[in-house]
Amino acid sequence: MISFPNAKINLGLNIIEKRPDGFHNLESCFYPVDWQDILEILPSNTLKFQSSGLSIPEDGKDNLCLRAYHLLREDFDLSPVHIHLHKVIPIGAGLGGGSADAAFTIKNLNQLFNLNLDTDAMQNYARQLGSDCAFFIENTPKYCFGKGDQFADIDINLKAKFLVLVYPATHVSTGEAYAGIALKHSTMSIQEIFQKETNEWKNLLKNDFEPQIFAKYPSIAQLKNQLYEQGAIYASMTGSGSTLFGIFEAPVELSLPQNYSIFSQTLSL
Repeated sequence: MISFPNAKINLGLNIIEKRPDGFHNLESCFYPVDWQDILEILPSNTLKFQSSGLSIPEDGKDNLCLRAYHLLREDFDLSPVHIHLHKVIPIGAGLGGGSADAAFTIKNLNQLFNLNLDTDAMQNYARQLGSDCAFFIENTPKYCFGKGDQFADIDINLKAKFLVLVYPATHVSTGEAYAGIALKHSTMSIQEIFQKETNEWKNLLKNDFEPQIFAKYPSIAQLKNQLYEQGAIYASMTGSGSTLFGIFEAPVELSLPQNYSIFSQTLSL
C-alpha cells in the first residue's frame, strides 16, 4: 500500500496561553498543501522500518510511523509490516511532515488490517503522537484550537490562488520556537480575519512565532520581505518552522537563492 503524506501551512497562528501540562493553547487555520512524502506499508514476516530521501534526525525514539504502528498494536492484533518512508518534506520547517507520516500510517494500517476505525477514533490515536497529527486524518482546511488538535470547519476560499513555499535550509525546532515567546492577546480572532478579503490579511493575520525567529534568523525575515516585493498578496512563516509561504494572484517565477527549496501549486480549495 502506497500513500503520499502531504504538508500543511498555518494561515495565522496565535499563541493564547500556556497550559498547566506545559503545552500551549493556540488558534490557527491548518491548510493542506501538495508537498508530499511517499509512504509504503507492506505485510512482512518481521517489523521493519526504512527511510530514504532526506535524512531524519535521530532523537533516541522510534520514527513516528513506528510509534503509530505500536500504538495501534496495543489495541489490535496487528501482523508485522515493512514500512518504507521516502522523505521529501523538509524537517523542522513548520510543514507538519512528520505528523502527516504518522497520521497516514494510522489510516493505512486501518485499511490494510480492516480495523474499521472511524475518523474520530483515528484522530484520537493520532492525538497521542503529536499536537497536529490528528489534522491529517481528515486533511481538509480547519480552524484549529486547543493544542492544535481540536478542529472546526472554517469558511475559506483560496481557489485559483497561487501558493509558493520556500524553505531556506534552516532547521528551527519546536522547542527553539517556543523558548521565550511573548504571549499577547490578539485583538481579532483568525475566524474574524477570514471574513475579510485576502489582500487585507497582510496587516491582520499574524504568526506569533515570527518576532523571535526573525530576530534570531534575519535571513528568514528578509525572505518574507522578498515575497512581498515580488508580488505576494500575503506572506507568512508557517507553524514554528522556518518555511515561508506567499499567496499570489497568479503563477510567478521568484528570484531567490539557489540553495532554497521551493514548492509551488495552484490552490484548489
